[in-house]
Formats: sequence, C-alpha cells, structure tokens
Amino acid sequence: MARNYLLTYAEQLATDVEVLCQNIKAPSNTLFQIRKSSSSVYANIREANYGQSKADMLSKFEIALKESSETEGWLKLLYNTKVIDEDTYKSHRNLCGRVRRMLISSCKTLKGKLQEG
Repeated sequence: MARNYLLTYAEQLATDVEVLCQNIKAPSNTLFQIRKSSSSVYANIREANYGQSKADMLSKFEIALKESSETEGWLKLLYNTKVIDEDTYKSHRNLCGRVRRMLISSCKTLKGKLQEG
C-alpha cells in the first residue's frame, strides 16, 4: 500500500501542536482552539479516506483546509504574543503549510473528477 503523505503530515501536525501546547503557557482558550483546529485537520483527512463518495471526500478535505488555515492563524497569534519563538513558529507553520498545499491540490483533483462525472 502506498504511503499517504497527506495523512502522515496531518498526524505529525496534530501531534506537534499537542506537544507544543503541553509545553507552553498561553491562555486556555488559545490552547483549546489550536488543539481543536489541528486535530480537526487530521480527523477530517482520516475520515475522507472512507468517504461515501468523491463529493463526501471533497467536503472533508475542504473542512480540513479551513482548519489548517485556522491552525496557522493560532500559530501566528502565539508568535505575535511572544508565547513561541520564531523558529518554533516557522517549523510548525511550514508543516501546516505543507498540509494546506497538499489539501489544495487534492481538492482541485477531486473537483476535476467530479466534473468529469
């Protein structure tokens, strides 16, 4: 079976964010929101792998795409408020960006397949 890099990177993102949250002091709402959004990326990609149809799979990927954007926003907030340093911010943002780009590509491919019929 081929390795699912999108799922692998999404799992790494959710794991890295969870570990980050365990090791920083930030408002509890911020920690809750970034944990929620990053784990939602992972959960929706996992769920998409068992979608009932291509349209269902696309829907899950689009949700994951929105959640990855939210995760990037929370990371930026943590950086702007000096809760995390620049290296930590960039490494997490880069992984999140990688997942986001893969999701954009996957969504485009699925939309093309849905238009083909």
